[in-house]
Amino acid sequence: MLSNTMIAKLNDQIRIEFESSNIYLQMAAWCSYKGYEGATAFLVAHAEEERMHMMKLFNYLGETGALAVIPALAKPEEEYESLSKMFEQILNHERFVTSKINELVELAYEEKDYSSLNFLQWYVAEQHEEESLFSSLIDKINLIGHDGRGLYLMDRELGKIATTA
Repeated sequence: MLSNTMIAKLNDQIRIEFESSNIYLQMAAWCSYKGYEGATAFLVAHAEEERMHMMKLFNYLGETGALAVIPALAKPEEEYESLSKMFEQILNHERFVTSKINELVELAYEEKDYSSLNFLQWYVAEQHEEESLFSSLIDKINLIGHDGRGLYLMDRELGKIATTA
């Protein structure tokens, strides 16, 4: 049985994952508006992945007999300075999500909630992958440049990632 504190924190993580999905979907809309077709496909896929993260939490709460609470969500930002700056925002957001997952793991450890500790290990590994992915995308953008040709190549690369994921 989950503690009330763990239930509250897991429900807050539902909100964080759901907001992440909305943020990436809004970013996809901005990319589409700016003509970045590959980035649009990449971010739509990533938004769906974040929704799946939310659903894993939703299902886990239900499986443990706790009530999952669907929260009101903050409206995401609509405009971005550039593709590069947008990916820097994503990396910072993913670092925030990692910090929240780490807090959940710490709580599970303190409460000797081994079921939740085991469940949360998937999120620990996932966040490592997320941070690594977005850090490498920023490195690639910086490597190929911020001019039209470089951004075109980066957009193509993002499209390839979206189709292989």
